[in-house]
Amino acid sequence: MYVVDHEPSWWFLLQDGEQLYLDVTCEHSFIGYTMLIALDEQETATLRREGRSYLGRLAQDINYGAPVLRDSRSPYKARDLSKTHGHLVTEAVRRWRSSIRG
Repeated sequence: MYVVDHEPSWWFLLQDGEQLYLDVTCEHSFIGYTMLIALDEQETATLRREGRSYLGRLAQDINYGAPVLRDSRSPYKARDLSKTHGHLVTEAVRRWRSSIRG
């Protein structure tokens, strides 16, 4: 897994093989957390058509749905891969940060 793009303090776009992932920094009230989803075919196609601006809108949708809340009806809640893939994201971001620092 490696970092493809990022928006500081907001999201990271990562890739592992052909699969793209979006890791979003979310906030709800006083709670801060990250949410990681694998982009589906439609989301990937929209990203290829619209570029970074689409990722900003998708990150906003994820954040505003407050998927961390127990009663959340966010469609992204069930797609969270943070527990199973979070360590891969952490390592990819660490390598990426090391490479840009020289």
